[in-house]
Amino acid sequence: MLLENKIKDYHIILGSQSPRRHDLLAGVLSSELNVHHPFEIVIKDVEEIYPEEMPVSEVPGYLAELKAKAFSPSEIKKNTIIITADTIVLLNGKILGKPASAQDAVAMLKSLSGNRHEVITGICLRSARKMQVFSDRSEVWFRHLSMKEIRFYVDHFKPFDKAGAYGVQEWIGYIGIEKIEGSYFNVMGLPTQQLYIELLKFIS
Repeated sequence: MLLENKIKDYHIILGSQSPRRHDLLAGVLSSELNVHHPFEIVIKDVEEIYPEEMPVSEVPGYLAELKAKAFSPSEIKKNTIIITADTIVLLNGKILGKPASAQDAVAMLKSLSGNRHEVITGICLRSARKMQVFSDRSEVWFRHLSMKEIRFYVDHFKPFDKAGAYGVQEWIGYIGIEKIEGSYFNVMGLPTQQLYIELLKFIS
């Protein structure tokens, strides 16, 4: 059965301000060209802190669940599904967050240049009855980037809202990424195929 047929009576809330996630969720909920199930965007102010001893692979799911729990029970009606997500970039077991400055972004991209890194997105689905957390992982290879390329990207695209200081769907992804193993859309911030399957199971 198509997700559209199962989800038509549900009110979907996406707890993310990312325009990439907005577009990807719209695509997941599409059944016809340029037609998708409507969803609401509600942003909660959540302090994204996780236990220091937590394995890094569990951090995205933990933060996604934290974001979902920020919604009060009164906001979650019988037919409501909340979707929250968090994406991290892992290089040699270390989390690269969002750059605090242009200098920080340049340093991150220099560290990613010529190396393989992992991107993990955690997703939390929450309804009035239950909550489910899952994650997806992709591996990304960057070719060696010149400092001129790195500075051009940072100066013109200002990737300060992106984990690891880059967007795979932007210029740096076009010219810098050699290979991806796993979901491309996961690297963008939402593993669409897995989300579709999990939503089908969640509302069954």
